[in-house]
Amino acid sequence: MNRPTEELYAERLQRYVTAMRNGVPDRVPLRPFAAEVTARYAGYTCQQVTHDYRLAFEAVIRCCKDFDWDAAVPNMVYVWTGLTQAIGLRYYGAPGIDVGPDVCFQYREPGEQDAFMKREEYDELIEDPTRFLYETWLPRVSGEVSAKGKPASYRNNLSFVKGGMAMLSYFQAFGPQIERMRRECGTVSAICGMLKAPLDILADKLRGYLGLAFDLQEIPEKVQKACQALMPHLGYIALTSADPGKQIPIPIWMHRGCTPFISREHFETIYWPTLKPIVEALWGQGNQVLFYAEGKWDAHLERFAELPAGSIMFHIDRTDVRAARQALGKKFCLSGGVPNALLAFAKPEEVKACCQQLIETLGAGGGYIMDAAAIMQNDAAPENLRAMTDATLEYGVYRSASSPSGKLPPAPAAPSPGSPDWLSAPRVPPGVCLPFEEKLPELPPISGDPALVRRVWEEIDGLAYLYIWHVLLSY
Repeated sequence: MNRPTEELYAERLQRYVTAMRNGVPDRVPLRPFAAEVTARYAGYTCQQVTHDYRLAFEAVIRCCKDFDWDAAVPNMVYVWTGLTQAIGLRYYGAPGIDVGPDVCFQYREPGEQDAFMKREEYDELIEDPTRFLYETWLPRVSGEVSAKGKPASYRNNLSFVKGGMAMLSYFQAFGPQIERMRRECGTVSAICGMLKAPLDILADKLRGYLGLAFDLQEIPEKVQKACQALMPHLGYIALTSADPGKQIPIPIWMHRGCTPFISREHFETIYWPTLKPIVEALWGQGNQVLFYAEGKWDAHLERFAELPAGSIMFHIDRTDVRAARQALGKKFCLSGGVPNALLAFAKPEEVKACCQQLIETLGAGGGYIMDAAAIMQNDAAPENLRAMTDATLEYGVYRSASSPSGKLPPAPAAPSPGSPDWLSAPRVPPGVCLPFEEKLPELPPISGDPALVRRVWEEIDGLAYLYIWHVLLSY
């Protein structure tokens, strides 16, 4: 007989949170970061779920109903072309337009000469990152926005209205989707919020990898100052988008900080000093961060171990499983490790054997979550997704759980809340595009309540801030 979904949800949330806090749940939780594989399972093409997020939502619901997953991402096919085409973003290859309808969306990284930020523009970025994004960066990444100094066009104006309305529509759709997962499937939303390392932002969206590689060798002091200038804004976006209940982690998608993209020296002097304080500040507010560590991070595990116990989870892609367990397992929850090539090409029994070994290696004593090594796209075989699920249910049961049934474990002790100095240090603070002090001289004398005028101005100004930073971070 089917169990009530609310009962399932409470059980799965307890299991998921217990493991994330490095405790021992009743069994290893299942949290597949399943993207286009959900479309494959539900009978949709990559084009369908990328162009219509409602179909992507339905594919996730179908998988949550048919698999015994504890947590899932409401839509891991995060790019919605309704939004990216409204803005006119140049750096995506869309399924069914730029690539075939059964090909996942592609990121087109520009060459060194075509980077979206020029080397001589570091000072402009450092002075006021938000202004730089609107005035210089957005016109370059968009085929619709007028270049700096050029007159606004009809299509320029449309791109801001359509882009803003599309982002609002898409973001507001996630609340009902999360509620559907809970109500219809008893499945927990796996992540909440957004974070990237400052150096990754420079490499991914501003200078490009090749441009940044030369900058690190030739003008490392400018790179460092740019990363420092980005820190308050990245921390602010992470804090304002975090789970109010402090249960679901903020993911950080880690791209270019590992071997062999940058040297150990640049990791030690730039990457880690401008990421670690953000993570510590988030933990100071009681927010756990999921290190989605794409690639191989063995060389830096000792640095991650410096963080407060419980402050992060560490996801294993190509990092050595035993090294991660030895360096981090006593302080942090680990997840992942099932090779994506195995899920694509192996037989189900091979997948089950791999999952059993991971549970025995990483899951002994709790603090492990089952998942693929990297986000699962449409090359993953549904029968192997089933095998990963079945193996976890069969081999992942613990004899004794560390938290009583039906009760969430208490949150680990975190530092006292407080805002670090760098969060409010910039001339234009995070959350602000045009400070009210600059607008006030343009207004006639305020005869009513000036605090009301300021509050409403700052609320709406803050929406414009969120728009440009989410274009940069989320798309």
